[in-house]
Amino acid sequence: MFPSIHGSKQFDDLLKQYPDVLKSFLGIGDTLSITSGPGFVETELFSLMLPLLALVLAIGVGAATIAGEEEQGLLELVVSSPVPRRAVIGWKAAGLLIEILAVAVTIVVALLIGDVLVDLGLDAGRLIGATAGICLLALLHGWLAMLVGAATRHRSFAIGVPAAIAAVGYLIAGLHSLAGWLDPFRYLSGFYYAGQGTLTSGVDWGHLAVLAAASAVVLAAAVAVFQRRDLGGA
Repeated sequence: MFPSIHGSKQFDDLLKQYPDVLKSFLGIGDTLSITSGPGFVETELFSLMLPLLALVLAIGVGAATIAGEEEQGLLELVVSSPVPRRAVIGWKAAGLLIEILAVAVTIVVALLIGDVLVDLGLDAGRLIGATAGICLLALLHGWLAMLVGAATRHRSFAIGVPAAIAAVGYLIAGLHSLAGWLDPFRYLSGFYYAGQGTLTSGVDWGHLAVLAAASAVVLAAAVAVFQRRDLGGA
């Protein structure tokens, strides 16, 4: 599709007629043109599709590692071993991290290959930064699923709470520039820190550091809650 619209001013003019709400969610603005390679990739993949897929993976795995295993009666067998509980949850968190890193590598390699084949004009540094934002966003919500699962023992809560927080965060990040009363709440949205328009406007490494720090805090809370949990006397 990209070769057919590459550099088309008419297509850009058509997109400018879209409702402001839709353009805000897609990240279409003065600094982003969908007829450029970076703008096309940003709009088609990084605005929603890739974050959504990464979140589904992370939340699903995070909910399954604690609450899911407990519902199946498997967790008591794990924690009854001589391995400390903090090590158990630490390895599970590390497993989720490795899965997300694998996704990140896949995204970067696939798009770099696409860049060579179609001449998308992608900047490797910005591509890595944009991918890091998505993966840190997913990691934050995946570890949050582990925290909720450790606290509630229910997989449905471990999925529902992080998913709801992600959905609200997406709405805030997409609408805060149009609704002034939402603007202060953008600092509570993981999507705001993950970045929008990174492929065209550059990487905000400070925002990525905030996501990484928030993820570490959530993981520390999950470890603390899990260590104090009563698992059938274990």
